Amino acid sequence: MSDPTAARPAATPATERPSDEHPALDTYDSAALVAALAADQARAALAVQGAAPALATAVEAALPRIRAGGRLVYVGAGSSGRLGVLDSVELWPTFSWPRERARALIAGGEAAMFAAVEGAEDDAARGEADIAALALDARDVVLAIAASGTTPYVLAAAATARRAGALTVAFVNNPGTPVAAACEIAVVLDTGPEVISGSTRLKAGTAQKIALNTFSSSLMVRLAKVHGNLMVDLRASNAKLQRRALALTMRASGAAEADAAAALAASGGRVKVAIVMLKAQLGAAEAGRRLERAEGSVRAALGE
Repeated sequence: MSDPTAARPAATPATERPSDEHPALDTYDSAALVAALAADQARAALAVQGAAPALATAVEAALPRIRAGGRLVYVGAGSSGRLGVLDSVELWPTFSWPRERARALIAGGEAAMFAAVEGAEDDAARGEADIAALALDARDVVLAIAASGTTPYVLAAAATARRAGALTVAFVNNPGTPVAAACEIAVVLDTGPEVISGSTRLKAGTAQKIALNTFSSSLMVRLAKVHGNLMVDLRASNAKLQRRALALTMRASGAAEADAAAALAASGGRVKVAIVMLKAQLGAAEAGRRLERAEGSVRAALGE
């Protein structure tokens, strides 16, 4: 059996090959530079659209595991690792997703969020150890993020996670790579060469962020964290979000501002509970129980 953590293949990934489009980039004035970079970044969204079937497959595969109590675990190095951290930490304020069920591992540890940790991405043993420390099981979902698709830290983590029975999903920017092969599902964001050759923080990173946002947001919608297209399971942890919670409650329920504010206060700031209270004319406790029986779905709690 081949070793999934073996050295990188000799072929240069497309993301690291020089672009033929702007060989004299260093001679451009500011307007031309911005135009070239912006046009190239626009291709990131097209790459995500091309990977939409794989993303949908990943959401469907992840859903029963997460419903059973599993965790989302993001694994990456460098820019890819930072994007994983970003997506994981935003799930709590956006969807009230428990922090302990959105874990992010980055090669080199927390310090690597702010400064490069030399050699961390090549440490396969650390990738294996970091993922093993989470004691994964079949309910967990591991997102292995690597632009090149060859990063040893990510590759070892993905192989270890798969042996533990977790669902593994690769987010890579090159087809036919080891990380993609190591995972059950591969989301290939084929962005090709970068305008600034080798800088995968550009459109490769943009495509990764869009794809991660798309995956996690789709999963949260399927988990009844959204009503209609409204973000009704947010945590109103600051003044801006408190105003947003009030506006969402008013829009979803059709209630006047004073009534929506009173329902939010009675519900402890829980928008979903406030909506059910207002639309079904219930107290906070009974509205909460209805939502619990409906597995968090506002529509089901209201019998819609």
